Amino acid sequence: MRRLILIAVLFASACLVYASDWTQFGGNSERTFLVSDRQLNKRSVSKLKLHWKAKLDNKTKELVSLTVPVVVENVEGPAGTRSYAIVAGSDDNVFALDAGTGAVVWQKHFEVAGMPAQTADWLCPNALTATPAIDREKRILYVLDSSGRLHALDLLTGADCGAAREFTPPYAKTWSLNLANGVIYTPTSQSCNSVRSAIYAINANGGTARQFLAMRIFGAGIWGRAGVAIDKDGTIFAGTGDGIFDPAKDQYPNTILAVDGNTLQLKDYFTPKNYAWIAKKDLDMGNTTPVVFPYRNKELIAAAGKEGVIWLLDSKSMGGADHMTPLYVSPLLANAGAFYYGHGLWGALATWKDKKGARWLYAPAWGPSTEQTKFRRTYGDAPHGSVMAFQVTGPETNPVLRPIWRSIDMAVPTPVVIVNGVIFALSDGDNVNQNDENGRLLKSESRAQHPGGRAVLYALDSRTGKVLFSSEGTIPGFAHFSGVAVADGQVFVVTWDNIVYAFSTR
Repeated sequence: MRRLILIAVLFASACLVYASDWTQFGGNSERTFLVSDRQLNKRSVSKLKLHWKAKLDNKTKELVSLTVPVVVENVEGPAGTRSYAIVAGSDDNVFALDAGTGAVVWQKHFEVAGMPAQTADWLCPNALTATPAIDREKRILYVLDSSGRLHALDLLTGADCGAAREFTPPYAKTWSLNLANGVIYTPTSQSCNSVRSAIYAINANGGTARQFLAMRIFGAGIWGRAGVAIDKDGTIFAGTGDGIFDPAKDQYPNTILAVDGNTLQLKDYFTPKNYAWIAKKDLDMGNTTPVVFPYRNKELIAAAGKEGVIWLLDSKSMGGADHMTPLYVSPLLANAGAFYYGHGLWGALATWKDKKGARWLYAPAWGPSTEQTKFRRTYGDAPHGSVMAFQVTGPETNPVLRPIWRSIDMAVPTPVVIVNGVIFALSDGDNVNQNDENGRLLKSESRAQHPGGRAVLYALDSRTGKVLFSSEGTIPGFAHFSGVAVADGQVFVVTWDNIVYAFSTR
């Protein structure tokens, strides 16, 4: 009996070894941003400090530099056991760092063929932009280069695991890879180099790429920071940007799509009834990745956009019979002035279920909150932005969001990560202005030279929003369209100047 107990304990310990891997943006295919870690909790995070930082040899392109890290811990290899933090660089580079020290274990540069069809700017940087994904069991890292080729690399050495394969059109604006059920997915946006908005899929083991076009013409960009979300059944969920809505012509702008992950055929969709006004004001939903989560006996989708409201949708009936009736739509949470930049909800939503069974939802809001929503707790004015926390309550057929807290002012928050009742949030210090005083598109150089501030990492109490830790002035640079990664008892942040920061309680 004692032997059986010992075996069970050892098996449980082996399972815990992988518990805090962060193998793709958002932590998992559902994009919940939830991770389990034994070292980080409400008691320990006050001891966080900068453990290491690493300046990487990568050329920044426009406002793009390094992707958010992907991390795996305790990988056995010829040199022993090591944890890896891996980032891809805008100049078609990949860096595998020792997660414990920041030392570069290996690095690789991709030689890309062909030239982009248009001049680069911050909307279309002609750069590597998609966060990679890791297959832990096969020890393979998947990276999408700027020319649209997918590379499979040995996690330990960076060696090629076969030839690179054509995945997306060259120099498209792609977003974080999602690896689910042996298939890799990524969306495209902004019509960069005349690439239409689409969801692309390719089998990790071989075959050719497939696509689902969100528009037969240009528009409907899918540019949520986490790419697409995928549920346990393999259905893909994505929000789209502006365009002319016409389902009869297969045009689905300002819509939350449900696409079959195997056939890449449209299964269902939700389009708000005010879609024409959203398009007119450029308040599209393509800027925020939805999140998938169970609620009672249903699977729900939470989605948002620049308009500043959150929709709760039934994953099996997105918008009812008319495709325009959600289970719930929140009051206006942000963007009272209906601005098309710097306001509203951005990046990705995050969720978890606490030990008492309460379902929480967190939203990064840019700009001030509205007077329509009354939170139980606030921490002073938040004119630049904040993290908003809600509980999902009510019956499964009629769920609602109950506002709980709004964080301190952040300029501006990235998607949060949830660990043991702690929220890690990055105020990235980005300059969110898009145009100058004459209405002309700002150049990347101007935005980079005049950031909104510096990046600051916060740890917040997930139930109250109270600040448990702040990096304060530790990070001098800013981040653009970035985020936080948590694994191996550490919190990772990258900045525009090609520096990786690792915070730890060690």
